[in-house]
Amino acid sequence: MKSSNYIALLLIVTVLVGCSGTSKIPEGDLLYTGHTITVEKGNESQDNSKNIKNELKDLIRPIPNKTLLGMRPGIFFYNLAGEVKKEKGFRYWLKYKIGEKPILLSAVNLDYNKEVIQNYVENNGFFNAESKADSISKGKKAKAKYEVKLHNQFSIKSVVFPRDTTVLSKEINLLTEKSVLKLGQPYSLDKIKTERTRIDAKLKERGFYYFSEDYILVQVDSTVGKQEVDLIIKIKKETPAKAKVQYSINDIFVYPSYNLKRDTLSKRVMDTIQHGDFTIIENKTVFKPIIFDKTLLFHKGDYYNRTTHNLSLNRLITLGTFKFVKNEFKVNDSFKNQLDTYYYLTPLPKKSIQIEALAKTNTANYSGTELNINWSNRNTFKGAELLSISAFTGIEVQVSGQNNGFNVYRFGGEASLVWPRFIAPLELKSGGGYVPNTKASIGYEYQLRSKLYSLKTFNSTFGYLWKENERKEHSLNLVNIAFTSSNNVSDLYLSQIAASPSLQSIIDKQLIFGTNYSYTYTNTMLKNRKSNIYFKGGLDFSGNALALLMGAKDSNNPKSIFGVPFSQYSKAEMEFRHYYNFNSETKLASRIIVGAGLPYGNSNNLPYIKQFFIGGTSSIRAFRARSIGPGTFDGSTVTNSFLPDQSGDLKLEFSTELRGKIYSFVKGAVFIDAGNIWLRNKSDEKPGAEFSSQFLNQLAVGTGVGLRFDFSFLILRTDLAFPLRKPYLSKGNEWVIDQINFSDKSWRSDNLIFNLAIGYPF
Repeated sequence: MKSSNYIALLLIVTVLVGCSGTSKIPEGDLLYTGHTITVEKGNESQDNSKNIKNELKDLIRPIPNKTLLGMRPGIFFYNLAGEVKKEKGFRYWLKYKIGEKPILLSAVNLDYNKEVIQNYVENNGFFNAESKADSISKGKKAKAKYEVKLHNQFSIKSVVFPRDTTVLSKEINLLTEKSVLKLGQPYSLDKIKTERTRIDAKLKERGFYYFSEDYILVQVDSTVGKQEVDLIIKIKKETPAKAKVQYSINDIFVYPSYNLKRDTLSKRVMDTIQHGDFTIIENKTVFKPIIFDKTLLFHKGDYYNRTTHNLSLNRLITLGTFKFVKNEFKVNDSFKNQLDTYYYLTPLPKKSIQIEALAKTNTANYSGTELNINWSNRNTFKGAELLSISAFTGIEVQVSGQNNGFNVYRFGGEASLVWPRFIAPLELKSGGGYVPNTKASIGYEYQLRSKLYSLKTFNSTFGYLWKENERKEHSLNLVNIAFTSSNNVSDLYLSQIAASPSLQSIIDKQLIFGTNYSYTYTNTMLKNRKSNIYFKGGLDFSGNALALLMGAKDSNNPKSIFGVPFSQYSKAEMEFRHYYNFNSETKLASRIIVGAGLPYGNSNNLPYIKQFFIGGTSSIRAFRARSIGPGTFDGSTVTNSFLPDQSGDLKLEFSTELRGKIYSFVKGAVFIDAGNIWLRNKSDEKPGAEFSSQFLNQLAVGTGVGLRFDFSFLILRTDLAFPLRKPYLSKGNEWVIDQINFSDKSWRSDNLIFNLAIGYPF
């Protein structure tokens, strides 16, 4: 073996030893590498024993150093950084952000962990369990070893609630039907705690403002039978008298100009407005009392209710007008079972201006920058209305791909006004802690696609946004107007229209006058669930009312407004996502999108801006954005100069992605995407583009791997993908798996697609 080979081998061995984490372990100590738990079951089920073992694993401390392919790179970088004298700089970052301090056996308290195990199994009904703890070592490494013998699990024989005649006890007895303590179920301290919390929460809904779960005592009698217990629920003797009283709401005071920096509640004379049940004091910011009708849900004479309490605070916060919201309840001096309610509200500055510069990517594989200037007035008409005026400008470029050099330049602006309530013509009741909004907007955008054309778009909407709760959200635009026209059409683009007439639709004048609605449901904000879902469905209609008024029936002789034929269509789109969580670091994310649009009456085709597209950084990543389909049509044959966007009337897309943590802030993914778009009718210009019963045999399929760099303030995503199936190839040759050859430069150039984006694809 050559000397250079010996040196290389020595270097590899040195790095491996360093990564093993044992090279700098102090004399007399060992590297702690984890633990084992052995559970000797009693007469309980195998599943129960397995669940207990899994729960115990998460309770053992400390947690050993992370490993990667059997090595511990965190310890390696910790040692590599050496002594760090400053709490900043590269060495500090390397040692404490990338590196990990070695976890030593001396840091493991075996007796403490043994006690944790014993407490856990006893708290789950194994009162006669036995636990042991020890350690085993090999070389410079050591593991902890725990053993637990469960014996038999005690179950609940009876549950006894308070039986006295006080109002408090009577109210508690009304709650027994939905108790979480069920006869015959295993004893569980956690369920007892849950029952105490449940009773307290329900009493808070029934006026017991000063009550606390700490006033509930649950006695356990384990002598009543063989492996059985009686649970006796009592109110502690030391419970204060006011905790046993049901309170109702008396006077309601609102301070809408409260200042935290000074005593606004001094004894000086203050302006007072009486509005229904509310007394509004020192209204310097001049809010119309109507906003408190919609946000404060308590009324005089109501029993105190924790839900109403929280919903009122949440509504005040979601108004977006107040910087601080404080609430206080005081027992009325004259009526001891009544509460006076106080709301102290500190307004945000009425007007503000914000300037922001953004780096962005879009689904068409374009990256660029954008500058935004936003001005807002948070109390425009003294009813907490939000007036926003914004202007933007930006540039987007395609770094790689056939449209490289065809840059997009944009500028425009928008003005919007949001009322924190429903206003005519719609009046709906909106419960929950979210204020319903009515929104009107008007906007303009100029978009220049260099070397091709420019588009001018005017849009205006009027509609409503409301949330039933944190999971369900609705958006209804009663009026949605959009007008698009073009200019600066290049000779290059005009020459391509001659070869592909459908490109004309992009630069044709378009007028949309319609209504749209969307509904969103999600529980992705709920943690510690095995599964989470997200659903969004939308309906979009245009031109129906106009067609009825103007008698539009013939798309070959369309009716016009100001010389522009208006679009008439119906469109529906649905997106469903499912997230299966294997653990806190690994999940399987899946998505399906289905959409269809139908032009009729005054239109032969969907407006270009309402058509469906597929492919790109957040779609089928193995294909360039908007390059797939429709159907088996190959859009790359249309022009050699640029890649025109391919659009369709129908869309089917689905993706699945396995996500996991690789190391620290670096996460990885393996994914597969599939889908296509189709035209509703046959097209001579685009053979094979129409939808048929063979649509499943016309799907584009791609796969790949990706890295996600989670920097907390943003997630930078990189995906490397390649196609498995190309629907535009000749029949029988669509699957290209057998052609995959990473060593072939030509194959890589034609098939490997690199995607750079911000955020997850879904």
